[in-house]
Amino acid sequence: MAVINIRKKEVQVKIVYVGPGRGGKTTNLEYIFSTIRHRIQSDMVSIKTHGDRTLFFDFLPFDLGQIQGYKIKTQLYTVPGQVKYNATRKLVLKGVDGVVFVADSMAVMREKNIVALKNLEENLTFYDIDMYNNFPLIMQYNKRDLDIDGIPLLDIATLQSDLNANLKAPYFEASAIRGENVIPTVKKAISTTILSLQDHLV
Repeated sequence: MAVINIRKKEVQVKIVYVGPGRGGKTTNLEYIFSTIRHRIQSDMVSIKTHGDRTLFFDFLPFDLGQIQGYKIKTQLYTVPGQVKYNATRKLVLKGVDGVVFVADSMAVMREKNIVALKNLEENLTFYDIDMYNNFPLIMQYNKRDLDIDGIPLLDIATLQSDLNANLKAPYFEASAIRGENVIPTVKKAISTTILSLQDHLV
């Protein structure tokens, strides 16, 4: 849940990037960080534990100004995608306000995308969050650029059917390595999350 500081009129929201291993979560955060580095007062932090890695940084988001008189501070996290690191994923999702699910568009990753989404559902349920009930979640279908290299990709209809048929979340086709739709994805995640929290800002 967002941390609301009434005295400072500041609300801090936590958005976590999740998805299968090597799907592009870290590349998203690195691109965002490099793009807005001039407006971030701290460095990106990398926490390594037993072979996995969690990245995060916080910043004041893009051109949102204030919401009902509150300044909005955003924390972005990414978590390890490999199945064996579920304990870390669950821990990082504690207190989450919104999620970006980064799906890997490569055809060979179809099953891993589905497994990763199911794992997200289970971990959110652990914190009594129903991701199908108006929870701020954005889909990003990453690596769309790989088709020019002849790598078989899942078409958008298949990705939507596999991952978004019931969620009906906003989605973006993206190439994190090229920065394509990386910033629109995070902007949508922030605005959707803030919208869901407005009732708490009084």
